[in-house]
Amino acid sequence: MLEIKIELTLLILSVLFFLSILAGKISSRFGIPALLLFLGVGMLFGSAGFGISFDNISVAQTIGTLALCIILFSGGLDTKLSEVQPIIKQGLILATIGVFLTAIFTGVIVWFIFKSIGVSLLTSLLLASVMSSTDSASVFSILRSRGLYLKNNLRPMLEFESGSNDPMAYMLVITFIEIIKQNTTPNYWVVGRALIVQLIIGVVVGFVIGKLSIYLINKIKIGNDSLYPILVFTISIFIFSLSYYLKGNSYLAVYVGGLTIGNGKFIHKRSSLHFFDGLAWLSQLIMFLTLGLLVNPQELIPLIIPGLIISAVMIFIARPLTVFLSLLPFRKMGFKDKIYVSWVGLKGAVPIIFAVFVLNENVPEARTIFNIVFLCTLVSLLVQGTSLAIIAKWLGLTETPKGIKKLKNFDIDFSDEIKSIITEIEVNKNTLSNGNRVMDLDIPDQTLIAMIKRNKNYFIPKGNTVLKEKDKLLIITDNQDSLFDTLTRLEIKDF
Repeated sequence: MLEIKIELTLLILSVLFFLSILAGKISSRFGIPALLLFLGVGMLFGSAGFGISFDNISVAQTIGTLALCIILFSGGLDTKLSEVQPIIKQGLILATIGVFLTAIFTGVIVWFIFKSIGVSLLTSLLLASVMSSTDSASVFSILRSRGLYLKNNLRPMLEFESGSNDPMAYMLVITFIEIIKQNTTPNYWVVGRALIVQLIIGVVVGFVIGKLSIYLINKIKIGNDSLYPILVFTISIFIFSLSYYLKGNSYLAVYVGGLTIGNGKFIHKRSSLHFFDGLAWLSQLIMFLTLGLLVNPQELIPLIIPGLIISAVMIFIARPLTVFLSLLPFRKMGFKDKIYVSWVGLKGAVPIIFAVFVLNENVPEARTIFNIVFLCTLVSLLVQGTSLAIIAKWLGLTETPKGIKKLKNFDIDFSDEIKSIITEIEVNKNTLSNGNRVMDLDIPDQTLIAMIKRNKNYFIPKGNTVLKEKDKLLIITDNQDSLFDTLTRLEIKDF
């Protein structure tokens, strides 16, 4: 009997995963945030849909915590300090002071609107803290799938903000939960000092363990190369857990740890990055499905109006006010840039996970908070998530990138430390205008044709190798200028 249950569970999970992957494909094609579709799949199979009953809050919190740990670590691994450095001050202010101001502005306004029906200030601040962080993972998957790129370093700033602002929101949520449960007037100086200590410990643990980990990975000799990504995964869990027991902010620690390791040099780095990229997507998928199964759509209906009001407050008042105040010292940053940053206050899975924390702590009105957060997340995804590309174009903040075509016919990847550029081109009639041999091609000295694919065959070219139309060439060159010089000389148009 137990074996049947396990097999049935695995069958259902495989179907859910497959449908969610299809939802991700639809997201890329039509510009709908993947999170919205993942949640939809979970709700479809939930108690109000196909009848899968799931109401275990502790399990949901465990899944959310582990998933968020992996997602933050993966985000740190993928963040290049060279891109972040020009906007690190703006990003840090938005990720700390910005989160705090968002929570305060939203909480006070919500309390002012709903205090007549008995909503307390602390409950309003807790609700606002839960929704104070942003989620840009789905935002930029839409922008990139549409081929849109942002001017003025907006992309790295928004990604850095979203990757580093969850720890601050988490601290606010935990702080207000404790204050409400104690039911006493808190000592705000003690609370503030505790927050700062948690931040410092989190940064120190993440940085120190990250540096030690790079040394360990390079020195340890593992017979099986496929175990190196598992070692990095083990380190991420260790950083998260150690910071918790040292009374630091675990979420900040794991992000800083990923940032430190990702910008260091260690063996099998590329395979580790690819491993975490897939693991992060799997974590998001499992987390979104769990949250979708957890919600009861019937409970959302009475809260639609309050949810819309609170969403409007966050989108049109609290977020813009926070952004313009936080970025006030940066006078060189344009008005349109700040408008767009204000619009990218997208809510995602993290606020729902924090709402699960509230549920698990059995705070008064916890279920109402969870349902409102869920509604506000849906509104944010529908209103902001689907319009990000349109708003960027409307504000004139998009640009045509000097991009590099993704490899489709050659399964080759270079380490970040290797500064050469690798891409592929397809030979056309104009390419062969000076002759059909490799030596006849008019290419710069800095460009090398490393490999040719003809039909299903691959071979290394020589100077007298005869080229044919539709041949795929693997190109290696020094830099962007050499690349575009090569493309111009070979008359490659569709790049």
